[in-house]
Amino acid sequence: MGRDHRKLRAFEAADTLAQVVYKETADYPEEGLKTILRNAAIRVPTNIVDGCARSTMREYINCLTVAFGALREVGYLVELSEKLEYIDEERYEVMNDAYDESAKLLAGLIRSLKERKSE
Repeated sequence: MGRDHRKLRAFEAADTLAQVVYKETADYPEEGLKTILRNAAIRVPTNIVDGCARSTMREYINCLTVAFGALREVGYLVELSEKLEYIDEERYEVMNDAYDESAKLLAGLIRSLKERKSE
């Protein structure tokens, strides 16, 4: 029962972002930013999955909103990684491009569901 998260482009982009973050942070120091960034990245697709399992539109949108908050954390932490010189500009662009795509699709999904809910 519920919605199939695998059919959502927003989920696919969030899943890609999580994979990119895990790959690009492999050589970060073990403590601190590596753990925080990876946790934030994995919360994006997992909250989308959680939302898809919810029975009401309100709960679904709430979970997607939580996912979007985690996504914004990822965006900031990627910027911080570059400022701290954990990553070069090329690796920053790889993660930031995945972030931008995920943000665009997730924001669009949330907006669409809110519009549908208000009809």
